[in-house]
Amino acid sequence: MAATDNGTYIWNHELATLHLLKEKAIWIAEENSLLLADTHFGKAAHFRKAGIPVPENIHLADFTRIHELLTSTGASKVLFLGDLFHSAANGSWFTLLEFIELHPNIDFHLVMGNHDILTDTIYKDSPLLIHSGNLKMGNLLLSHKPQEGLPKGILNICGHIHPGIVLKKNGKQSFRLPAFYHKNNTLIMPAFGQFTGLFCMDVKSAESVMVTTPEKVIPIKLNNKVG
Repeated sequence: MAATDNGTYIWNHELATLHLLKEKAIWIAEENSLLLADTHFGKAAHFRKAGIPVPENIHLADFTRIHELLTSTGASKVLFLGDLFHSAANGSWFTLLEFIELHPNIDFHLVMGNHDILTDTIYKDSPLLIHSGNLKMGNLLLSHKPQEGLPKGILNICGHIHPGIVLKKNGKQSFRLPAFYHKNNTLIMPAFGQFTGLFCMDVKSAESVMVTTPEKVIPIKLNNKVG
């Protein structure tokens, strides 16, 4: 386990070495791949349609972060671990397609999640590489929801939960922070999208927890061990 100057936390699991990024993403150098979960693009437009004023630029900021990560890592693959788009198709879908087309040398994969409910035709006509089931990558099993009954020698990386934890300062102030949450050979990623909720996890049952801040990823000390 090691921190880097750019705020990345290198997590050396027995089955894989993962770069946990402060942007709430994972970089796998050996696979030249960038992993993101729960972007929920289109959610702002979905809320506006329901009469709730939410600015579209909240998603544009997420696109900017992805572009910056692609530039800094040189990734040739992006793997969205479900809930890429929030609900029914709206104008934000075309913004997503335009973003993908701006990166013609990168393969964009989608491991389907419960919010990915667009029609088969829409997905087929897009440049996305669609995986209706889980995706195996070496010792890694990429999925949207956490998987049960994993065989030995497999690390499940997933999203869906939008994990976070509550940290208390001086016994008074408390902070809710997104986190990478590791338990039983499953690593749950924080939601990448800014316009998403946060589910506070029970740290007592975790094996490792690494919170994300705008500056860096920080391992949390649990049961006299860190990260």
